[in-house]
Amino acid sequence: MARQRGNGESSIYRDDDGRWHGWVSMGLKENGARDRRHVSSMKRAEVVAKVRELERKRDAGTAGAAGRAPTVGQWLEHWLDTIAARKVRPSTLVRYRQLVANQLVPGIGHHRLDRLQPEHVEKLYSDLQDGGLSPASVLQAHRVLSRALKVAMQRDRVARNVCALVDPPSVERDEVRPLSGQDARRVLEAARGRRNAARWSVALALGLRQGEALGLTWDTVNLDAGTLTVRQALQRQPGRGLVLVQPKSRAGRRTIALPGPLRDALRAHRAAQAAERIAAGSRWEDGNLVFCQENGRPLDPRSDHRAWRALLAEAKVPPARLHDARHTAATLLLQQGVPARVAMEILGHSQISLTLGTYSHVVPELAEDAARRMGEALWG
Repeated sequence: MARQRGNGESSIYRDDDGRWHGWVSMGLKENGARDRRHVSSMKRAEVVAKVRELERKRDAGTAGAAGRAPTVGQWLEHWLDTIAARKVRPSTLVRYRQLVANQLVPGIGHHRLDRLQPEHVEKLYSDLQDGGLSPASVLQAHRVLSRALKVAMQRDRVARNVCALVDPPSVERDEVRPLSGQDARRVLEAARGRRNAARWSVALALGLRQGEALGLTWDTVNLDAGTLTVRQALQRQPGRGLVLVQPKSRAGRRTIALPGPLRDALRAHRAAQAAERIAAGSRWEDGNLVFCQENGRPLDPRSDHRAWRALLAEAKVPPARLHDARHTAATLLLQQGVPARVAMEILGHSQISLTLGTYSHVVPELAEDAARRMGEALWG
């Protein structure tokens, strides 16, 4: 016989076979129909506990949508489309989708989200590495899955984030290979007289990322005050081409003091660009970019890479990645005794541990210099 607690409220009853049933009114479904959840057990106390748990979730607003629990694959697609898409850059979202489609869904996408176990994830990582995927890519997949499950846990879709119970693959950080001070000077000497020569002075002196340098506009450069402000970056996005985007973090938006020679180089560069603007006439596309093509359009990052490699060859400097110019600037800053906190701000790092961890090869030199200075201070 049913025990009604009132219209729209929970009810508990026992059927003719002696089994106990509970119904809980959760509100309305997305289509406007009433959402009534059912639980059952041979023991009344268990049904009472389940009913109270559903009521608690309903009242707290943490009850999942009605219907069968989604699979891991369904949740990942939902997370990508409605959550990650609003929070990450388009290029980052593209990478997330690749990892979900190629690694996560084929391996664990069929499991029910609320029944995913640490062992499922561990087997996935082993299978991926056995299949030839690099540890770095497996680690990326782990981070994407963990972020998606963190949201699922926050929304009470799962009781725990199983990724927190799994050891992710360990990845050795690539060794930083900066140019020596002598090689850096040879590069700048080889760049003298080239078009956009100041582009390489900015890279080696300030450590700007490629996108930051190519996204610089003249309104962010104050040559009288001797400062340069980073507030955007040039990035290639699928389907959109080259676009200007905001820095990933607040630390990326920064104002940097310019060395005197770099200020002079930028003045000369601005004068040369003004002459190019006049020569281009109506073909000039004014984006106010500091470094651009001869018609004012943005520099393509790929051609920028080619120019760097050609410059190194001309300077007779061993091949190096363009990002190594940033490592060179950081290493030289620390070697010159610039405090790590200041170097962190110049580079746009969000944490000092990133600065010291990335450039740990300089730390022994800093420690030796500190010991020498302390000796001079105390013992002359």
